Amino acid sequence: MNLLDLGPDPRTETLRRLQALLVQRFGRIERAAAQWRRPEWVLVQGVIGARTKSEVSNAATDRLLKRYGSFEAVAQAPLEELQAELATQTYPNVAAERLKASLTALVERRGAVDLAHLAKMDTLAAMQWLEQLPGIGRKIAAGVMNASTLDRRAIVLDSHHTRILQRMGLVPPKATTDKAFAAIMPAMPDEWTGADFDEHHLLMKKLGQTWCRPAAPQCAACAAQSLCKTGLARTG
Repeated sequence: MNLLDLGPDPRTETLRRLQALLVQRFGRIERAAAQWRRPEWVLVQGVIGARTKSEVSNAATDRLLKRYGSFEAVAQAPLEELQAELATQTYPNVAAERLKASLTALVERRGAVDLAHLAKMDTLAAMQWLEQLPGIGRKIAAGVMNASTLDRRAIVLDSHHTRILQRMGLVPPKATTDKAFAAIMPAMPDEWTGADFDEHHLLMKKLGQTWCRPAAPQCAACAAQSLCKTGLARTG
């Protein structure tokens, strides 16, 4: 029996239009420098970065490498020492515990802090492999696959990005990160590369930090207002 062809997903064109509006408002965003795109570096930055600005987590990740010389040495460092090194993070104790656990598990599995094997894996399978490590959820796994030199088509969903998608009506209103990822991936434009996915996420993050904030969103001024169910309802 043939399945009914419902045609293209209308959300895809919405995402294309949204991207154009965000670029017009914020300008293009350059990808991170080469030293910040190693998969292992992206993993560490993600693990320690909860509720912390990216530039702060970037500096903390570089600081760890400078002090210890390798991520294997970071895995062996005393927990109290790591907590002191991560004092700049919003939750330094939690960041240190998760980092030590994830790096230790990675060394046990791979013999080193080495994610080179992911390049040969399907994107979803690689993400599921990463998610078996302590402290690694869908956001970090997608970040490792997309924002690194692996350059895969996997959308990173932080709290800002997910909130905007929910308010726009593009994913279910109470979707978890995993469910939001599963809901929006089929709608992502086929022509978008991994770099486009990365830029889209960073632009959505800017939008969430400016107009589409958790409380009192400024819908009238928002670049996405014309495409947003919540924005149209609030300003109509």
